[in-house]
Amino acid sequence: MRPIRPSFAARRGRSSRRRTSPVLAAVGLATALALTATACASGDDTNVSGDAAASTAGDDKITIPDDLKDRLKEHGIDVDKWKGGAWKNWDKDDWLREAGDFINPIIEGLWDQERMREAEDPEQGKGVDESDLSGDQGVTDPEPAPVAAKAVPTGYHDNAAEAGKVLFDSPEGTMVCSATVVEDPANPGKSNLVWTAGHCVHAGKKGGWYRNIAFVPSYNNDGLTAAELQTATKEEVAPYGVWWGDWAQTSDQWIEQGGATGGEGASYDFAVIHVTPEKGSEGKSLEETVGSALPVDFNAPAVPEVASITATGYPAAKPFDGETMYQCVDKPGRLSIAKTEPTMYRIGCTMTGGSSGGGWVATGSDGKPALVSNTSIGPVTAGWLAGPHLGAEAKGIYDAVSKKFAGQ
Repeated sequence: MRPIRPSFAARRGRSSRRRTSPVLAAVGLATALALTATACASGDDTNVSGDAAASTAGDDKITIPDDLKDRLKEHGIDVDKWKGGAWKNWDKDDWLREAGDFINPIIEGLWDQERMREAEDPEQGKGVDESDLSGDQGVTDPEPAPVAAKAVPTGYHDNAAEAGKVLFDSPEGTMVCSATVVEDPANPGKSNLVWTAGHCVHAGKKGGWYRNIAFVPSYNNDGLTAAELQTATKEEVAPYGVWWGDWAQTSDQWIEQGGATGGEGASYDFAVIHVTPEKGSEGKSLEETVGSALPVDFNAPAVPEVASITATGYPAAKPFDGETMYQCVDKPGRLSIAKTEPTMYRIGCTMTGGSSGGGWVATGSDGKPALVSNTSIGPVTAGWLAGPHLGAEAKGIYDAVSKKFAGQ
């Protein structure tokens, strides 16, 4: 899966691993990144908005705030050209990379039901050999037995209201990850925060921020089949709307170390996205719209003390098709990529690319369900997944995004 981070393949002993990746399914495109990413043909690139609050449903002209225009100009980006398709230019000099460079103007109508649906045919990413990893130098438990992923009962909103898909564009095409609505301490009960993997928003050390990043809560809520989705309305595919990222933040470690293959940066492979609705949401936040948000536990018990973890996502690499929400439940073990980095959680799970970034829920330090990790890496052949242990670095990112939008 790709984000399950750009698909990661690694080996411990003789068993291969991959980074879970976003899923790429664009016609005529191959996954250059070692991950399964769903990508599809681009739709028409029409109206752009720097802030959904600046647009109202039915408006033909979307206003772009002056500060965003100025920011784009600093990077040599002309807004009119961008909305006309210039965002497809992935020249190295034009790929915004630094932490403060995130720009994601809304292109209204870009994520229509066809474009979302076509992000369903992943190609399996390549694995990496053990020599590509830093090595299991810390504490690593025996590889877990595979746990078969089970389809979440429909409607998904009734059973996993916080879960959904992240859609975005990369140089290789249109991709998909999974994500979770989380609480916002600065806006209790009115969160617009989404938790996912770092590799679902930023390409890491050899790239920059992905583009047209959007979140679709309860994607395909009624569990329509691929055939049924061919004629489904946008409301059936995205019953709670399309929410564009107006800010995203990931770890410095992921930006500096992360890559399409291998385990570098995996222990810090997490991100927070602040979203805003493409269409008017009657003033409601994402949390109010879906009716729920999960707390994030940055003081979760040590791995051996966690009784079980539930991982949720939309796997898109074979044998899955990216249209159905799945879950795996297992007691986690430990996986160490490098002795100097935090030990990761690892569970048995057969989910594939596309499930990257999906939330891992366990009983938190207060005894209540909380998000404690997200899908990051796994073996190319599937069978297990690993996710970062959320500590001080993750909390710093979470708090920074929350404070940036405090009172809004």
